[in-house]
Amino acid sequence: MREIVTFDAYGTLVDFRLNGPAVELLKDRIAEVGVDTQEFLDTFNVMRFQAVLEDYRPYDEVLRSSMEKSMRRHGLRYQDSDGDAVVALIPTFGPFPEVPDALRRLKNRYEIAIISNTQDHLIKKNIELIGVEFDHVITAEQARAYKPSREAFEYAFKKIDAAPAQVIHVAQGWEYDIIPGHDLGLKRLVWINRRGLPGSPAYQYEELPDMTKLPELLGC
Repeated sequence: MREIVTFDAYGTLVDFRLNGPAVELLKDRIAEVGVDTQEFLDTFNVMRFQAVLEDYRPYDEVLRSSMEKSMRRHGLRYQDSDGDAVVALIPTFGPFPEVPDALRRLKNRYEIAIISNTQDHLIKKNIELIGVEFDHVITAEQARAYKPSREAFEYAFKKIDAAPAQVIHVAQGWEYDIIPGHDLGLKRLVWINRRGLPGSPAYQYEELPDMTKLPELLGC
């Protein structure tokens, strides 16, 4: 019987360090206008989430649009090079330190797959930096839909040729992955809670602070 583990990529496998470089890029304008850095980052995160709930657009457009809207909301002058710089960062992000070893151990027992809100050309380099071969890589570009939508997950399950009840899903995204994964009836959910956020007893999931003990949890 096939055993399949799917993963969110950014923030789960890949150290998605977008906030720091974004602030560094804008530090002079932030200082000039007197914007609270955390408030700007909170807006940027909300804008990205709202954008993926709308009709599908490529992820690079989502990032550019979210950056522009966030900057304008806080009175910061936006230029096209700001969006380009943010998009260019994405392929440079490598894995969290424990991820490659955990994935290699899991591959001894499971098929492993990525389900990611990204584009094929962006995640290709991230996967190369992880250094582990995946059995399946499914992106929002292929699905023409983003998590947390049902369409994004259903496309992934169809491409993997597996029912939700066969799939163990591992992710750090509470709203993007854990809530919809529970609603879809996935076999098992593992929340990689790297930031120590509060969860909810309304959902069934297991929780780890990182992926170090994931192979042990999944019997590898």
